[in-house]
Amino acid sequence: MSSEARGMWLGLIGVVIFALTLPMTRLAVGAASDPQLSPLFVSAGRAAMAGLLSIVVLAAARARRPRRDEWLTYAVSAAGTVIGYPLFLGLALRDVESIHAAVVTGVMPLATALAAAIYLRQRPSAGFWACAVGGCALVVAFAAHQGGGRLSAADGLLAIAVASAAVAYVAGGRLAASQPAEFVICWVLVLSLPVTLPLMLASWPAAGVRPGAWAGFAYVTLFSMWIGFFAWYRGLALGGMVRVSQVQLVQPFLSLLFAVPILGERLDAATVAFSIAVIATVFIGKRMPVSRPVPEPGALS
Repeated sequence: MSSEARGMWLGLIGVVIFALTLPMTRLAVGAASDPQLSPLFVSAGRAAMAGLLSIVVLAAARARRPRRDEWLTYAVSAAGTVIGYPLFLGLALRDVESIHAAVVTGVMPLATALAAAIYLRQRPSAGFWACAVGGCALVVAFAAHQGGGRLSAADGLLAIAVASAAVAYVAGGRLAASQPAEFVICWVLVLSLPVTLPLMLASWPAAGVRPGAWAGFAYVTLFSMWIGFFAWYRGLALGGMVRVSQVQLVQPFLSLLFAVPILGERLDAATVAFSIAVIATVFIGKRMPVSRPVPEPGALS
């Protein structure tokens, strides 16, 4: 199997794990009418707990410490992965259902591709961009179909979450090109502990939180914040950030499917139809050429 193919499969595994993030986060924070864990606790707590686990992994593997020239990239990755995406997502999910959030965050593949193309000077073909834009147009059309074209403050929060994740994915994928992906996310979490651990302790919830909310928190801690990135960052590094990022187009529809048994949200025929169309777009886009710049001497590949 080629590196690109392995990258696509690893990216898909990461996307399946991340697709559960929306319903599990909604389960953890609860609705505004029935709040459970606070978005701040979920955001800081999932990173802090995963960071403590990461110390064990890094110590056992004797992983090298980040180089001085990598600190900024780690900071960018942490800002989006640890703070921006989970915090704004949690705030938004207090006011909207995970199905709504799933379709709004469906624009993430295009945001990631744009960030990667600018930062890494990659040059996707016109056909590739047509597939990417077409897939995002399908997502937007689905959002309009489900929400009647109405936008809210929660949609703005979701847009910030998407932008945060897109930039963080590019930074993390860049770091994963020079060392194992599991070490990248572990270092991101460990370096964030001076911020996340005090915030987790300060926002620790009082009694009365349902077991289901704690289950949602456990999932986003172990899988969304940690294990999922092992596969995702390695996939981005092997298959190319611009190309592999398009696998995210199927993520909102996987989130919709997962929301049915977890939250009891309704799935209709239109959702299935849009899902099939988006998957077809990803399939075609995967075969469009993407040129990569030749690395300069001493640059990360």
